[in-house]
Amino acid sequence: MASVRRLKKDIDLLVFELISDCFAYGGLHPENKADEVSGIISEAVTLRNDLISRVNNPAKDDGSGNRKAHFQQVKTDLVTGMDKLFVRLSAISGKKA
Repeated sequence: MASVRRLKKDIDLLVFELISDCFAYGGLHPENKADEVSGIISEAVTLRNDLISRVNNPAKDDGSGNRKAHFQQVKTDLVTGMDKLFVRLSAISGKKA
């Protein structure tokens, strides 16, 4: 299993990449759908905070197998959540998702 530190870095990297893409789109197209872009940013920050909280507070009374499954679920939620947000941003920008 990868380290908890690496998992937190991966969460931050993906979320900050999405936010960067949102700001780039907003800078290039300030007249188009600013509310939707800010909504995506807000959801990304909420997802990040939830995932970091789950990484920092795993269930302590579970065995190591459950702990491993917990972190695997966090990784899965990260990938699916970020994919949904990137698809929404792509749809806003007019690209095929």
